[in-house]
Amino acid sequence: MCEYCDSNEGHQKRTSSSRSRCDKCACNILNRLERGTEVDVFLSGGKVLEDVIFLRINNRTCCATFKDEEKEPGTTLFVDCRDIVALRIE
Repeated sequence: MCEYCDSNEGHQKRTSSSRSRCDKCACNILNRLERGTEVDVFLSGGKVLEDVIFLRINNRTCCATFKDEEKEPGTTLFVDCRDIVALRIE
């Protein structure tokens, strides 16, 4: 069974060059960043997430989790770290 979905067929094993690997610059930085650090996140589409709090990163899914207490208090943001082009640590 595929570890990413419920299918038993039609999948090839992911390789180190696959997009699933969390080896981009921002992913590496988030892996070393202390929980609770306030950052600005610059996304590949030009959107900026300002003053968000870093919570964690899942290295299997490349999903980074942030908390927004400034613009939308109490909300949680989930971002694929491979789509982050820059981080500003405040």
